[in-house]
Amino acid sequence: MNTPSSSGTPPEPAETPLSVVLAGGGSAGHVNPLLATADALRELVPGVRIVAIGTAEGLESRLVPERGYDLQTVPRTPFPRRPDAAALRFPLSMRRATTRAAKIIRDAGADVVVGFGGYVATPAYLAARRTHTPIVIHEQNARPGLANRLGARFTEHVTTTFASTPLRGAEVIGMPMRAEIADLDRAAYRAEGLAHFGLREDRTTLLVFGGSLGAQRLNQAFGEAAGDLHAAGVQVLHLTGGGKSVDLERAGDPECPYVAVEYTDRMDLAYSVADLAVCRAGAGTVCELTAVGLPAIYVPLPIGNGEQRLNAQDVVAAGGGLLVDDASVSAPWVRETVLPLLADRDRLALMADEAAVVGNRDAAEVLARMVVAAAWRAPA
Repeated sequence: MNTPSSSGTPPEPAETPLSVVLAGGGSAGHVNPLLATADALRELVPGVRIVAIGTAEGLESRLVPERGYDLQTVPRTPFPRRPDAAALRFPLSMRRATTRAAKIIRDAGADVVVGFGGYVATPAYLAARRTHTPIVIHEQNARPGLANRLGARFTEHVTTTFASTPLRGAEVIGMPMRAEIADLDRAAYRAEGLAHFGLREDRTTLLVFGGSLGAQRLNQAFGEAAGDLHAAGVQVLHLTGGGKSVDLERAGDPECPYVAVEYTDRMDLAYSVADLAVCRAGAGTVCELTAVGLPAIYVPLPIGNGEQRLNAQDVVAAGGGLLVDDASVSAPWVRETVLPLLADRDRLALMADEAAVVGNRDAAEVLARMVVAAAWRAPA
């Protein structure tokens, strides 16, 4: 590949273009920033070669090819959590996955490996170290995962979404996100969003969602509170999650719709129609809502290592969101907390402004430039 110009701008495409291997998968929290970074690299360096490492089982097996990128798979190798048969097999499984990742890196002629965490990141980091390929890491959550904690020992190029993430020497850049969210003008797309989901212009709109898998607690509480929401003149867009549904106490009607669907691939339009969101606190969710300036009530997932509560702490501290325990969410809570907030237009407007202050829209471009810089500094 070419060397950088004195101005620091990307080089013109060479006969041997920049080659980047991106590693991450399993959940949307890893796949979405990977794809956003791939798009930013393609924009920054025309002719860049991009290969993604993922698993055959994760969301990446569908999302990466759909976006037009080459996906190569490695065996799924989760860290063992207890001393059982899987723990005994782990060293051999990791060795095989690392060997496979090293072959992908060599075949791609990779100048740099970029990891986003998840099951595939560990063998990718070990393979990059074996092949003397520079590593760049992005950690999405406030509490780093095992893979990125390991990979951070091998490189100085470490980035995080949140300032509170304890990875030594990391640079805080925010969350890489797709352009349709990062560049979203909610007001400009509101009319299109209302038409897309069958909602009314003259109603306050509540967006409820629990991520790609949904959140049963939210589904139950808001289904039971559907009559109260209707009586208050609040229309609802409820994304229930794959394979889940909501049992409505009162079905929506054209005067005040309650639209319940499992999934939408137009979250930009969902954000555009909403006055308030009630949702989980995954890193991607928090960063998208703050980037577009949408106030939210965050209900952290009650299992795991508590990273979702940490993800929301900055926006909540700034006044752009509220935090509530999963166990507190019920139909009475909707009546006593959510409805009064929806009726307070001044407070919602203030929360929207505070959320936008916390938000960051250019992380994908920043990370792409760091990736190119890391490749440039690599030894010949």
